[in-house]
Amino acid sequence: RSFWLTLRVLPGAIRPQIGLAYLLARTTDTIADTEILPVEQRLDALQKLRGRILGQSSAPLNFGELARNQNSSAEKLLLEKVEESLSALQKFSDADQKLIRDVLKIITSGQELDLVLAHGHHQKIASLETDSQLDDYTYRVAGCVGEFWTKMCRAHLFPNARLDEKQFIADGIRFGKGLQLVNILRDLPADLKNGRCYLPLEKLERFKLLPETLLSPANEEKFLPLFHEYLDAAEAHLRAGWNYTNTIPFSQFRVRLACAWPILIGAKTIQKLRA
Repeated sequence: RSFWLTLRVLPGAIRPQIGLAYLLARTTDTIADTEILPVEQRLDALQKLRGRILGQSSAPLNFGELARNQNSSAEKLLLEKVEESLSALQKFSDADQKLIRDVLKIITSGQELDLVLAHGHHQKIASLETDSQLDDYTYRVAGCVGEFWTKMCRAHLFPNARLDEKQFIADGIRFGKGLQLVNILRDLPADLKNGRCYLPLEKLERFKLLPETLLSPANEEKFLPLFHEYLDAAEAHLRAGWNYTNTIPFSQFRVRLACAWPILIGAKTIQKLRA
């Protein structure tokens, strides 16, 4: 919902490309999240849609069963109109299509990883093992968006601006990772109840915790230092996002605003989580 603010304020030169990339990502995410259907069926649908996005297949898609199992009428419509979303991709230049396809390839790999993790885990709650896995996951589902966004903006809005390209992209990636980490920390109770834990086991074990006991009030004293450690990490990523925003040429006030809003929302969310 908050990303709508960002899309709405973007300059017209990049709004259609970033809007379509987001629409396709929402479509793949809807497929991955249709928990009423078996994981194998969702993985198959996800792979077929990725094949179409990447231009590896031309087979028509029919997500009728997936659409029927949506609680949200908007997500039902999104699945029903998948062919229209795919045809819209053809309207862009080859360079823009490549950027959109590249980011969707990475995003869907993260969604696939998530499904395989939950499906292949034999414990009550499926968990990531290490901090490096968490970092990789946040890159795949959000950090890569910062990279895509940067390249799209550079190509269409300020191709000749003199800035540290390597640092700019690195900050863009951290920006996306930070927003995703905020989501993970905010959604932790709901994810645990749904059998998922994105906080890695190696860290939990260091604090003498288990995913299955994180929601127990008796563990609050042990858990809070770890929780605040991750809130600090999310805050540091968002500071990189603020540096990213200030690197954007001042004349690009729409892009700067589009970046500032999610940072401010993220910072406010962290403040609430700390309290």
